[in-house]
Amino acid sequence: MRRRDVITLLSGAAAFWPLGAFAQRSGKMWRMGFIAHGHERFYDALFEGLQEFGYVEGQNLIVERRYAEGRAERFPEFAAEMVRLNVDVIVVVTTPAALAVKKATTTIPIVHPNAIDPLSTGLVASLAHPGGNLTGGAQLTAEASAKRLEALKKVVPGLSRGAVLWNPGNPALVFAWKETEAAARMLGVTLQSHEVRGPKDFEAAFAAIAQERPDALLVLQDAVTLQQRKEIVNFAIEKRLPGIFQAKGWAEAGGLISYGEDLPYMYRRAAYFIDKIFKGTKPADLPVEQATKFELVLNLKTARAIGLTIPDPFLALADEVIE
Repeated sequence: MRRRDVITLLSGAAAFWPLGAFAQRSGKMWRMGFIAHGHERFYDALFEGLQEFGYVEGQNLIVERRYAEGRAERFPEFAAEMVRLNVDVIVVVTTPAALAVKKATTTIPIVHPNAIDPLSTGLVASLAHPGGNLTGGAQLTAEASAKRLEALKKVVPGLSRGAVLWNPGNPALVFAWKETEAAARMLGVTLQSHEVRGPKDFEAAFAAIAQERPDALLVLQDAVTLQQRKEIVNFAIEKRLPGIFQAKGWAEAGGLISYGEDLPYMYRRAAYFIDKIFKGTKPADLPVEQATKFELVLNLKTARAIGLTIPDPFLALADEVIE
């Protein structure tokens, strides 16, 4: 159930959706590249947003979808293919894909709906003036990492050791790991890193975590961990391990707590950038927008399954409770 709406929308968002008259009048068939590991439900919000602007797949929009299915080494291949197809814009949903596309082209516009620390990874020169050919939305990890750990300390009595599951092959997560470590030190929590670069690494990581018996599990989200979401959640429940994750989908899949950006909102907002680009605005002139809307979701069913009692004050903070 919905408890509260904690964050205001971006400045000017009240006038967010135009009528799409430009797209309908232009008569042009636009071609958009879309590169991801695999499909996630929140990607659908992008295409819903595009329809609000008047871009309808099969009518005036062609979408070239390419999914790596956990094989990040395919991103350069996909990037080169988009260049050969001469698409009008390329949407990327993970930093390795964004870096591959930026290397392949300096002219085709790129939109990243939810880049993790795009400054640290070199995707943009600055948020206000991104330069180059990439823009979109941004997740900045420092504050979110601290809040996730604070949330765990409120529900896990005596939290002192945590296991972190993450993909070091994603440059954005290297910075996210450092920020999470720094937040843990301030809160007196020791973290143990468990690296997973692909599906084959999870079995060993799960075995190591089970042997260490930490107080809690933290997952740094990217395409690799998203692809194994159900396996990760099932492992945490089986080991009665309180877990905290980023997107709401984790809590819906059985994760104990999720706290992070409203990803459907960010993907819907990406349609604004695409529309601006189609109308002639350069990505360099479109400021990157930081995430401003966050959700705290709690799965009480999972709490009961792992024998954890959630304090009433924390329960009251949740935007949504799954029972």
